[in-house]
Amino acid sequence: MSSIGGKKREKLEVTEFKKFVGLFEATVVAINPSVEEFKDILNMELKEDSKQTEYLGKSKDDNQSLRIDIWLEEIKNQEKFKLVFFLENKEKVSKDGLKKQYINSVGQCTWAEDPNDIPDWFSSRDYRVAFEGEENLFKFLRSWLGGLDLKDAESTLQLEWKKLMKGNVKDLRDLIGGELTTNVVALATIKTVEKEDGPKSYQGVFNKAFLPPYHIKHFRLTDYSNPAILKSIKDKKPKDLKPHERFIKDVTGEYGCPDFYVLKDLKEYDPSDNLVESDKVIADDDGSY
Repeated sequence: MSSIGGKKREKLEVTEFKKFVGLFEATVVAINPSVEEFKDILNMELKEDSKQTEYLGKSKDDNQSLRIDIWLEEIKNQEKFKLVFFLENKEKVSKDGLKKQYINSVGQCTWAEDPNDIPDWFSSRDYRVAFEGEENLFKFLRSWLGGLDLKDAESTLQLEWKKLMKGNVKDLRDLIGGELTTNVVALATIKTVEKEDGPKSYQGVFNKAFLPPYHIKHFRLTDYSNPAILKSIKDKKPKDLKPHERFIKDVTGEYGCPDFYVLKDLKEYDPSDNLVESDKVIADDDGSY
């Protein structure tokens, strides 16, 4: 005799976190946080099997790698954003193998086939071959450490690579809240991945360009989704670019942001605006993606 009955299972509620796109001013609140810091600083409870605090790893080439998670807190509504950098114990070489990337003692990078070809403005400081991922990390550091006079001959901005490859980010963590740090402007993005049951979107932060806070005003005065304005910036020579124009070029250029974004103040993400998550047809002159 069959017997089927009992208490009906309660429906589990899935918390859907808000997502955002756009430019925002933020302060750094945590770098590679521990499980306890996720709870105390970020107000997040990690699952027991969470791998979010496993920062060391191996690259696809089996080189030692380190993921650096920098948690940003937006200054207006205290929304938290994770900015991610990946470092790999491998020298940075161009795709054709002809050039190496070099980094100097204040975090500036340049490319050259031969060290003798390195420009004077760069070689006036100590330098070495850069490793994979360093350029983007130091772009952020140069913006975040707005209180450091990088033009002064005595200033340095260097991290010990061997320590990083052991997962030691103490030198970075010690900077949080220090006298050299300032707020930074970053770009919130949405990464969309095609799943079996349809597209799935994830919150991201573009990790190749940053600005000091006072530059955000330019994006409130000008519509940088206008194709004509974008073209005028693209056509400018690097030496003629203003900082916010260089930022725009980094975002919109050939090696820029592959994810959905808007060059405007931070706003809540609407999936219907994202051409990847909607049925809209991409217009040839659409400069918003």
